[in-house]
Amino acid sequence: MTQRPPLIINRLDAERLQRLIDEAGGDRGVAEALEAELLRGEVVDPQEIPEDVVSMNSQVLFTDLARQRRVIRTLVYPRSLPETGDGVSVMAPVGAALLGLRVGNVIDWPLPGGEPARLRIEAVLWQPERAGQFHR
Repeated sequence: MTQRPPLIINRLDAERLQRLIDEAGGDRGVAEALEAELLRGEVVDPQEIPEDVVSMNSQVLFTDLARQRRVIRTLVYPRSLPETGDGVSVMAPVGAALLGLRVGNVIDWPLPGGEPARLRIEAVLWQPERAGQFHR
């Protein structure tokens, strides 16, 4: 597996995600992988998030390189999934993989069943920090 790209994570997102991880029950695989990503990420204040970084509630265009498929998804907390038409939960493998990446980054991420996903960030179509929404 290739080295994972560096991550930049909004401090408020990191705090909320840590609570979500702490409360995760059952299959903790994604929670533990997400916690490892939080630990290796650079945590910054919301105002310091670069415009090309995938933060929580960002709408992202990415390519699934293994399947040669372009996908648009909004990275959300599990509770927001029902009202987000194109949502992907941060507690789902693909959602956890997207957090903190920058446009152009490629990440290899394990999917359930052991099959790896290889994702490349093409664009951050909408980002709350870029829109001045620092407390979403």
